[in-house]
Amino acid sequence: MSKTLYRDPQNGKITGVCAGLAEYFGMEIWLVRILAVSAFLLGMGFFAVIAYLAASLILEKMPEARQEQRYIYREHTVKQKAWQAGQSPEQVMQNVEAELDDVEQKLRQMEAYVTSSAFKVAREFKHL
Repeated sequence: MSKTLYRDPQNGKITGVCAGLAEYFGMEIWLVRILAVSAFLLGMGFFAVIAYLAASLILEKMPEARQEQRYIYREHTVKQKAWQAGQSPEQVMQNVEAELDDVEQKLRQMEAYVTSSAFKVAREFKHL
């Protein structure tokens, strides 16, 4: 995945600027929001509002294909520090186990069909 900064309105509260920054830097969204609110409250209010509005106007909305790709990778991202985006190792293992169980069920269904008489009849009709 290339590192491009986008707005993420699907995961954002207002226009998705904080969610986009969190995705770009690999951080949790809540941490970026706390930093933005802290900047506003600690004397940089005017600058924080102008920067947020400028970012919401300048940054492009995240493409749908990128969002789908990100969710696929996010399911297997291990969080090593509290501020990083991702999941705990236990959650990643549960996701992997669930996916492997799903693949095994599909494989069993395919195997049952390939060894069935319906498959043999269909194959013979194709060879006619």
